[in-house]
Order: sequence, then structure tokens, then C-alpha cells
Amino acid sequence: MQDRDEYIRRVLKLYFIMGSANCRLSPAETLTQAINGGITLFQFREKGPGALTGAAAVRLGRQLQAVCRAHGIPFIVNDDIGLAETLDADGVHVGQEDEPAGSIRRRLGTDKIVGVSAHTPEEARQAIADGADYLGVGPVYPTSSKDDARAVQGTQVIEQLRLSGFGIPLVGIGGITADNVAPVIRAGADGISVISAISAAAEVKEAASRLLNAVRL
Repeated sequence: MQDRDEYIRRVLKLYFIMGSANCRLSPAETLTQAINGGITLFQFREKGPGALTGAAAVRLGRQLQAVCRAHGIPFIVNDDIGLAETLDADGVHVGQEDEPAGSIRRRLGTDKIVGVSAHTPEEARQAIADGADYLGVGPVYPTSSKDDARAVQGTQVIEQLRLSGFGIPLVGIGGITADNVAPVIRAGADGISVISAISAAAEVKEAASRLLNAVRL
């Protein structure tokens, strides 16, 4: 378990989330540049206006998964357990309104990564009991990348979880940039997850590199 936790902490350092609706460049080019800039984990999140569905979403998922595999980057699917099964993804990330982690674990198997969004210690406790590998905590700062984002809560929930003895790997999410990473890591997060800070950047590779350097400071 300790080895698994350490692996999860390592890949959470710079967690890039993206779908076709988030990119200035093509999704494959955006992902490739982000990998070259140092991202450690990728989540395929095909949501928002103009997002692909059905066979088109599967085709894009396969394309991005192939990019990840070529570079040794774990490939996670957002919410859609059926798509994760179809692609044989490395794992899945779900919110509080989605299928519980325990049920997902039974469907996908013990070797897959299961992440859960948590906004309170109670939600964190339940996710851990259900078998989550890590928790996504936020939104830390205001964000425009997710139209279903909850109220901004700063770093207080991350701090609260650590002070309460929660040792599970944590990743901060929501409005994080290279300029505001430090408080998130100081609060106890193992890494950060971003969408637009990389996907909407004028120079994707450089943006990813700046973020990774900020996490390491």
C-alpha cells in the first residue's frame, strides 16, 4: 500500500485535465506539448460546449491514450466508467454525484487508479472508505474551466484534511497557476491539477514546465 501511495503522490505532481473543448491547438498536439513540459498524469475530460460524444469521443480518447502510452504517462478518464472500460484506461476520476469508488473498483479492477472529488472531511472519509486512491480537493481559486464548479474554498479544506490526520494523496484543483501554486503545496497537497493554465496557454510546453517548477519549489 505504501508503494502504491508513493506512486500516486508522484504522478499527482502535475495533473493535466483536458478535452477537445479546452484546446487552442489540436488535442493531440496540446497533450504532446504538455507532456514535453513535464505533466505527470493526464485526465481525458470531454465536456462543455461542442464536446464530442459517442464514437467520436472514443476515437479521441484512443488517440490521446496512445500519446500518453508512448510517453509513459497514466491516462485517466473523467466520470465515464463505461468509456474507461472501453479504452482500458489506467483509471477514472469521479465527483460526488457519480458512482461510488467501491463500485468503480469492482468494475475496473484493483490495479486501476480511482480518484474522487471531495469538498469536506465527511466526503473525504467516505471516499477513503470506498477505496479511493486519491482525492481532488477544490476549487482552491476561482475557475472558469468548469461550469459545475462549487464555491471557492481556498486551501482550508486541504489544511483541514492534513491536520485531521488524512494521509491519502491529495491534489488541489481550481484556478491554479504558476503564481499561486505555493500555498496549495504548503497546505499539504501532493500536487496540482489544471485545465486552462496549460491548455489555453500561448506556449503549452513552457506553461507546463513553469507549473512543474512551481510545484517543486
